[in-house]
Amino acid sequence: EALEQIYSLLRPGEAPNLETAREALKRLFFNPKRYDLGRVGRYKINQRLKTSSPANHTVLTEEDFIAIISYLIQLSDGRGHTDDIDHLGNRRIRSVGELIANQFSVGLSRMARLVKERMSINSDPEKISLDDLVNARTVSAVIQAFFGSSQLSQFMDQTNPLAEMTNKRRLSALGPGGLTRERAGFEVRDVHYSQYGRMCPIETPEGPNIGLITSLSTYARINDLGFIETPYRVVKNGVVTKEIHWLSASDEEDVNVAQANAELDPDSTFTEDLVLCRRGDDYPLLKPSRIDYMDVAPEQLVSIAAALIPFLEHDDANRALMGSNMQRQSVPLLFPQAPLVGTGLEEKVARDSGAVIVARRGGTVTRVTASEIIIDAGGDLSKDDAPLARLTQHDRYRVRKFWRTNQDTAINQRPLVQVGDKVEAEQIIADGPATEYGELALGSNVLVAFMPWYGHNFEDAIVLSERLVKDDVYSSIHIQELELHVRDTKRGKEEITREIPNVSDEALVDLDERGIVRIGAHVKSGDILVGKITPKGETELSPEEKLLTAIFGEKAKDVKDSSLKVPPSMKGVVIDVLIFSRIEDQVVEKDRGERIGEVRRVENDEKGRVNQAMREEIEHLLVGQEVAMMLKAGTVEAFLEPGTKLTPAKMAEIDLNEVDLKTLRVVKAAANDRLRATIDAAAVERAKIEEKSEDQIDKILQPDELPPGVIQLVKVYVAEKRKVSVGDKMAGRHGNKGIVARIVPEEDMPYLPDGTPVDIVLNPLGVPSRMNVGQILETHLGWCASILGFEAKTPVFRGANEAELGTLLRLAGLRWAGQSLGLRCQAPETDEATINAVVDDLKRVAPRGEASTMEEVSLELLGSRGVSAESRALYKATRAFVKAATEELIERARSQRVQETAAFRALIEDEDRPSQKGDAKALKAMAKAEAATDEEIIEAMNKPALAQLLTDKDAPLGPAVEELLAIAGLTPFGKARLRDGRTGEEFDSDVTVGQIYMLKLSHLVDDKIHARSIGPYSLVTQQPLAGKAQFGGQRFGEMEVWALEAYGAAHTLQEMLTVKSDDVSGRSKVYEAIVKGNNMSEPGTPESFNVLVKELQALGLKVVLGTTPDGDE
Repeated sequence: EALEQIYSLLRPGEAPNLETAREALKRLFFNPKRYDLGRVGRYKINQRLKTSSPANHTVLTEEDFIAIISYLIQLSDGRGHTDDIDHLGNRRIRSVGELIANQFSVGLSRMARLVKERMSINSDPEKISLDDLVNARTVSAVIQAFFGSSQLSQFMDQTNPLAEMTNKRRLSALGPGGLTRERAGFEVRDVHYSQYGRMCPIETPEGPNIGLITSLSTYARINDLGFIETPYRVVKNGVVTKEIHWLSASDEEDVNVAQANAELDPDSTFTEDLVLCRRGDDYPLLKPSRIDYMDVAPEQLVSIAAALIPFLEHDDANRALMGSNMQRQSVPLLFPQAPLVGTGLEEKVARDSGAVIVARRGGTVTRVTASEIIIDAGGDLSKDDAPLARLTQHDRYRVRKFWRTNQDTAINQRPLVQVGDKVEAEQIIADGPATEYGELALGSNVLVAFMPWYGHNFEDAIVLSERLVKDDVYSSIHIQELELHVRDTKRGKEEITREIPNVSDEALVDLDERGIVRIGAHVKSGDILVGKITPKGETELSPEEKLLTAIFGEKAKDVKDSSLKVPPSMKGVVIDVLIFSRIEDQVVEKDRGERIGEVRRVENDEKGRVNQAMREEIEHLLVGQEVAMMLKAGTVEAFLEPGTKLTPAKMAEIDLNEVDLKTLRVVKAAANDRLRATIDAAAVERAKIEEKSEDQIDKILQPDELPPGVIQLVKVYVAEKRKVSVGDKMAGRHGNKGIVARIVPEEDMPYLPDGTPVDIVLNPLGVPSRMNVGQILETHLGWCASILGFEAKTPVFRGANEAELGTLLRLAGLRWAGQSLGLRCQAPETDEATINAVVDDLKRVAPRGEASTMEEVSLELLGSRGVSAESRALYKATRAFVKAATEELIERARSQRVQETAAFRALIEDEDRPSQKGDAKALKAMAKAEAATDEEIIEAMNKPALAQLLTDKDAPLGPAVEELLAIAGLTPFGKARLRDGRTGEEFDSDVTVGQIYMLKLSHLVDDKIHARSIGPYSLVTQQPLAGKAQFGGQRFGEMEVWALEAYGAAHTLQEMLTVKSDDVSGRSKVYEAIVKGNNMSEPGTPESFNVLVKELQALGLKVVLGTTPDGDE
């Protein structure tokens, strides 16, 4: 009955019999040829309906139908739950491989259809060849279209290594089968709890793509079904194990996960009785026994770019988003510096991005040049290896020098090793762009002051010191690619030549005989890079030309100059020229000759290495052998007599180049076999090298593939060094971006009490409203790191707290105070081990909930019980230094008093000076002050804590440190008394000063600045084109017209709308008048008016220009 009802619903009429109804149902729902759920579909159905069908069963089963109907009935009764479409368990990643596979499938199905069509057309199967049937172009066209025009196909972002890596880890909800920007609502873009550890909640674009384009989190991976997984440590009975489980968003739905920074005891149990956990979208406090998993690291929440921001937890999310996006726009600098304050991920990013060169095997460096590094991995000749096994012991690494990236920045690698260095496997042996000693280095550490400076840093503007320009701190190299096409035109072929009409010899000085600029030439705007002439149209010959033609038998060429010139505002050095050609001529001949010469040079080097390895092996083999036959090379004369014993001393005298190796024999048969095998192996290796070279030469000699109509293509690469300049965009890592407004001489910058001028002045108003306080904490920690000499690593969400910062600021302040005051006593030395011990002790000993601000920090903690020996030693040394510094300051004050008294006595005793009434009294007072005790002197300085420290061994150290810092012009929480470089006066308030990591972004003023006098015009409206790329003009729009109307500047306005825009005859006349120095004529009719008239006429309206019978125009 059920079958009949189902059949009647599916088809009109009743079923002929039950079997037909059953077959119809089977065909519809249970036939694999009708539809395919796929592995993913089967996995989701099993998970959702809690069934357990095998993964290869990719159609619905009867059990599935029962479970589906049961679930739907429950839903209608108000039980069960519906799916969340934005949950990552219901969204999967379609990788590039999967997308290509789909395209390939489409291509194959098209090809199959084509084959079937051709087979059906051709009636005789005997005459059909495979080539006629199968055309691979249908498949390759689909693949090329995918890479060339797919929505998701994009140029790799190569601005710096981080940009490259982020680009490869990007996730997009757009593209074929995805959303569109317009249709995507708020829910899709919003952060979802299931994205924790899988998709970064911070790194996403700011514009219309916000939330649609995201990044994979640091530890996330994609499983074989396309779901994102994140790792967790397994917790068993409240004990955190080292076992790792990877969970997808669906797997994580019903488990309790503790945070990575939940405190643990040494035995891996939780310290607290109740631990904050995550369960779905809820955050309960649970007992350790109920916890299933624990995060592996705090940074697993965010992407790589966000994990590189120190103190990320102190930044507002909007600014953190800007910070992570702007790091990707940072230009690699000429002299990169690794950050003083990092997160510990810098080395990992540099290594994994592929920007640096990593040693494949350990060994000894045998050769280092600008372009290659060779490492000998070691090999024992006494071992009975295969012949010439030593050849494989040399690892060769190619060093990339000044390669151009897609964004015109430079990829330049620098070797870090020297000949003779021992290298470990996986060691970084060469730095790349934006790396320093194997760490990511996107910018530079600079001394910053947060203060207004004469209004020049208003609204996020930045004031820089001239030092940053002078020392090339923010200089970068950019490589521009300029192209010249040589075409076959209707009037004849264009030609690359040095013979250019109406060009002076000075302009051709850097061109070679072919008319192409030499490599190494310094070029500037307007210089000719490649000379090219284009034939003009045929014209009637003048009598003179007719005479020349009659005499020389050939018409004088009528050509115009169409050379490739350096564009405006560009200057630099030509670093490379590439020539591609379909035809043979002298231009190509020379280029190909040079390239073939380079191939032959490499071939000879490779053969030399083989011969050297062969000789070494033969020499090693011959030692201790007895000669049977050894002839001189190229003769039949004996080199050594038969029976000669080859001792090490004898071998040292023999040059194997003079010996005929083919006929060389020794008495021992085994040694002879090995000798022959070595010589044969060398011959095989040389043959391989020759074959490889011949293949390369064949490729060079083949004509290049060029676009239709193009005969030759010349690419010229110009490298330019750009110093930081006014108008460049700079930023920190916390979204604190700004434009350079002023570059100030060093002597005018605000300076510290010791005379050091700051490098950069930022506006303090950029901090409170933006809520990116991380930059202030970075400034403080950077200051400590630069003075105490350590590299700070503060991972996100478990970085330095304010108690640690306050302690380090006091220690750094004491070191700086000792130097700036010129004290003889030295502040205690601190290496990285000491700093680490201090930080560990503060984490362990500092009372929770207290010492939360930098002002409340006490150095006494370092001397308390339970701290490490390093911290206690540092505390004692610090106490001794403060005491010694106080004594030295007292001694200085006393000697100053002595000098003042002596000077005053000499003044009184001067015969030329009349005596005054209070002299004796003043002298007595000064003599008394001179004889004062230490306590009295320090009391006069109004430093009670320092006075107490001198007399009381139990006196607190903290207040004494603060008083000593105040003498040096510092505060204990990172501020200093600065003076104005212009006037020398102190500023009204203390200023936050420290080291901050600033980046120069790829929005450079040199790429944006643009000016035009005359240039190309639009064909229809005759108005100047728009944009720098088209050498266009500035649009004078509606609102600008209003501005001139408001001023009543009628003539200026008329000029703007006519001769400066689209009055064709008027602008020619004005140009002529300016050149000749005449007065300008009246403007004519703008072309846009003529276009309007034509449009009205096209609508059938009669528009006539002229005068009416009344005389009106």
